[in-house]
Formats: sequence, structure tokens, C-alpha cells
Amino acid sequence: MRRAIPFLAGVIFAAGLCISGMTDPMKVQNFLDFFGRWDPSLAFVMGGAIAIHLGVVIWAKRAEKPLISDRFVWPDLVDVDARLVVGAAIFGVGWGLSGYCPGPALVSIGAASRPLVAFLIAMAAGTIGVRWSVEADSEPRHFSPQGSRRNTQ
Repeated sequence: MRRAIPFLAGVIFAAGLCISGMTDPMKVQNFLDFFGRWDPSLAFVMGGAIAIHLGVVIWAKRAEKPLISDRFVWPDLVDVDARLVVGAAIFGVGWGLSGYCPGPALVSIGAASRPLVAFLIAMAAGTIGVRWSVEADSEPRHFSPQGSRRNTQ
């Protein structure tokens, strides 16, 4: 049961991406094209996702314990630093240029186009690069699940 629920959530998420058309990189690129073929549908998808997430967080903050776990695990609040801003900027530029975000890219693997394969290779290289950078850094960062979360009841 502990693995079935996250799997089902992933299937629902993937289906939602497909149904909403968010696996099409042109949806993202057209959303960012304010003076051309602007398409606001991405904003509605994001707004719907944020509303659902907000409802779940409100429920979770009021609940005594999760449905399938012993305790809630909430991320620590950390300061906004240069690494966060640079990482977000790199992510945003990559997302805007390619039209792919990690979730839709993984859902689209079945239609492996050259741009998608290039994005997946770049995403893997970036992930490996960050991991090497963090491991080489002597100052502890909040990138590991153990270091970035606190357990609360």
C-alpha cells in the first residue's frame, strides 16, 4: 500500500500532464511568447495544481498524522542564497528554451524526439554536475533528504 499510493499519484499526474497538453513543449514556449502566439493555458494548469496542493497542505497541517505514514515530513525553511537563485535561473532558462520541465519530459519518453533526448541528456548532466558540486563542497548544504527535512508530529 505504501508504494501503491505514490505510484497511483504518479499515474494521475502523468495523465493530467497528457490531458492538459503540458507534454507539448510548444505549450510552454507559447505561454512565454507574450507578443506572438501567447497561450495562457499553462497558467490555468499551474493555478489548478497550486489550488489542489494548497488544499492538501491545509488538511495536512490540521491532521494528527498522515494516512499512510507515522509522521509528516516538512522541508526546512532556508534562506534564499545565490545558489538557489542561480539554480532557479538555469532551470527557468532551460525550461523556457526547451519547453520541457522534468515531469512532462519523463512522461514524453515514449515519443523520443531529438529535442527531448537532448533535454534529458542535459537534465542528467546537470543533475550529476550538481551532485558532484555538492559532494565536493565542504560546507554542508540542504540538498540531501536527511539534511533538508525535519520531522514533525
